[in-house]
Amino acid sequence: QVQVAESGGGLVQTGGSLRLHCAVSGDTICIRDMGWYRQAPGKERELVATITYGGKTYYTDSVKGRFTISRFYLQMNSLKPDDTAVYYCNASLAGAGYACNGGTFWGRGPQVTVSS
Repeated sequence: QVQVAESGGGLVQTGGSLRLHCAVSGDTICIRDMGWYRQAPGKERELVATITYGGKTYYTDSVKGRFTISRFYLQMNSLKPDDTAVYYCNASLAGAGYACNGGTFWGRGPQVTVSS
């Protein structure tokens, strides 16, 4: 019954900010890790940021110092044209050992466009 949906995308100018929201419904108590990925036209999907159950974060080098991830949000500051992409939220769930159903779930992906 787990579903993931993102919101908060849009069009901003270089240097602007956006906050993406990852809304998760269902067995939210089973969430282990959360992450954000993005895919730009003509490029492969890229891992942007992750946060573990314990709160440890990871950022790809290109967004360090500009993006901040929390459990259900990705704050994006000082946006650049190279940040233009479709952004996908990913939720990883614990498995049967934790009385959960496991699996990985993805949102549809909002468009983020940064104009120069």
